[in-house]
Amino acid sequence: MTAIFLFGTLCHAPLFEVVAGLPLGGGSAQLPGERVARAAGGPYPVLTEGPMADGLLVEVDDRTLARLDFYESCFGYRRVPVDLLVGGTPVVAQVWRPRGIETAEDADWCLDDWARDWGAISVEAAREVMRQQTTASPEEIAQRFWIIRARAQSHLRAGQWNRPRRVGRGMTRADVDIETIRHPYTGFFTVEETRARFRRFNGGWSDPVERGSFRVADAATVLPYDPLRDRVLFVEQARFGPLSHGDAAPWLLEPVAGMVDAGETPEAAARREAEEEAGLTIGTLHKVASYYPSPGGIAQVLHSFVGIADLPDGVTGTHGSDAEDEDILTHIVSFDTARALLETGDLVDAPSIISLQWLMQHRDRLRAEP
Repeated sequence: MTAIFLFGTLCHAPLFEVVAGLPLGGGSAQLPGERVARAAGGPYPVLTEGPMADGLLVEVDDRTLARLDFYESCFGYRRVPVDLLVGGTPVVAQVWRPRGIETAEDADWCLDDWARDWGAISVEAAREVMRQQTTASPEEIAQRFWIIRARAQSHLRAGQWNRPRRVGRGMTRADVDIETIRHPYTGFFTVEETRARFRRFNGGWSDPVERGSFRVADAATVLPYDPLRDRVLFVEQARFGPLSHGDAAPWLLEPVAGMVDAGETPEAAARREAEEEAGLTIGTLHKVASYYPSPGGIAQVLHSFVGIADLPDGVTGTHGSDAEDEDILTHIVSFDTARALLETGDLVDAPSIISLQWLMQHRDRLRAEP
């Protein structure tokens, strides 16, 4: 057995159970000469100089230790020895510390505050991380952890989506009996194969059926519109979906779009992406719709907006993140041209079509607003 000192997020019992594979136990312990501070780089704790750091002392077997080591390695942590106090008695244990230098804030880190804001997302993300213990390296997990966490937030948000459902039989997840879930591919996207029975409209149950879904994090789209000049902005970039589908011209005209990061609202994502992809500051955001782009097989919700923007001559150009190899060209067109693009089939992505149709309905109102 190995004695481990826990001082941070793994003191959250639901997270520890997912990572370790067993319930959280142990007793209180103190680490002299250090304190648990908020990291400057994100919503997690770091040990820094201080009077005393409180935590838990747990003892784990080799199998559990391997699971914990894998999880902590995904964040660049390594296990090192540490001298603790347990009821005033010196005890030698081990603790995970970062391989590099972590900058701490002046404020202490609070487990309860973290659990309120990040606990559920972290637990859901940990389920995906731990599924890959034997199929991916910690370095691979680290590279895509942001999308894992965004996918976790999307999953939780969908579970809280309370639509009016004015028409329908009122079926819920309680009317689905899931037998197995497999993940034959997990990377930036995840393929999930589910075997389940569902309640039929006549009250009976279906035979087991197997279906695959393509799991993606939720995304936000924004169509910039200048009501004074009556112009809209589209971005153009190469798209791998059309490329894989065999499209002869996989460069599409689209609204600005991007994934909703964990801890971010769709509105904030729309504004951030407008700056990154088009160099624009968006004013008022008008909600178009939240919708599944293809519910038969794609597990993703798109949150589409029309955003008021200043679109004078000369603001077009190339944008995008060099780190993500983005090469994005912006185009400003008149509203009449945009409508012609829709009518002639130049716009072929759902957000463009849905957002422009919304704008056609509300254009007069937007132009009349001060």
